[in-house]
Parts: sequence; C-alpha cells; structure tokens
Amino acid sequence: MSITNPGEAQRLPSHTPTCMGCGPDNPHGLQLAVYRTGDEVYADITFDERHIGAPGLAHGGAIAAACDDLLGFTLWIAGTPAVTRSLTVEYLQPVPLHHLHRLTARIAERIGRAIHVTGAGVGADGVTRFTATAVFIAVDAAHFAAHGDITGFGELFAELTRQAGGADPRDSS
Repeated sequence: MSITNPGEAQRLPSHTPTCMGCGPDNPHGLQLAVYRTGDEVYADITFDERHIGAPGLAHGGAIAAACDDLLGFTLWIAGTPAVTRSLTVEYLQPVPLHHLHRLTARIAERIGRAIHVTGAGVGADGVTRFTATAVFIAVDAAHFAAHGDITGFGELFAELTRQAGGADPRDSS
C-alpha cells in the first residue's frame, strides 16, 4: 500500500511554531504536518534515530507523543481549544525506524466538554502498528493565557473563536 493524500486535504497550522509535536521551528520535535479531510485528521511520520527505543524501533514515548499531538488536532473538527485528559496507546506491532506511517484520528463522540477521540498508526505496508484513544476537555483561551503568552498560537485561537462565534481572546487587554 502506498500512502497518498486522499481527496481535498486542508493543511492545518501547527499548535505553535515550537510545539514538540507539530512545530516547524522545533528541531528536536516530531514536526508533524497535519491535514484534515472531512471528519478526519492525519499526518505521515517516519521515526528516525531521534526516536529510537529498542535497536531499529521507535520508542513508545515518541509514538505516544505523536498520537497525543495528532489526536489533539481533532479540535479543528470540534471547533474548540481542548487539553488532553487521558491518552491510551495500544502497541500492536513493532514500529520500525525509517518506515513511513500514517497516523489518523477522528472524534468518536462528544459528551459536554469531553471529546472522545480514536486514532491509529498504519505502516505503508498496510499493517496497523498502534491504536490510540484519548479524551480531550474543551477549554477557552483563558486556560492557556493563564500559563503563558498565547500570541504564539497565531491563527489557531482566532479561527476556533470564529467557528464558535465569539470574540478573539487576544483582543482583550
């Protein structure tokens, strides 16, 4: 199986330029390029020596970090900022270094502020190497502003706020 971009994919902006998962300016991060097609988000990743666990295999923590970041991009589908409440990764097969894997995620259900998300990592050979489930809790921008400067979130909060019909939290003084 070759991994291709299905349909009309929309490239989503990184959480921040230095985000460990998707930040293009973080040389030590995963640098995921995340796309949305309909009700699904996806990213392709090739784990390398920066992510080594056992010889020739990706570290489970690197896999979990990729899952947490990618599953978090479902906030574009939910239309709200959110934070991880829980993340469970099922490691089904070894994840070899230098092999392309597609990570996908979608919202399974939403109950109040709780957003339940499922995902999977499939190799170019079609083998599902890992699955993930997570619960994210919807929050407002004030949650992040209480912990640091949110201007680095760029268009993320502005777009989510527009989707929700509210005021841009960066405009408050």
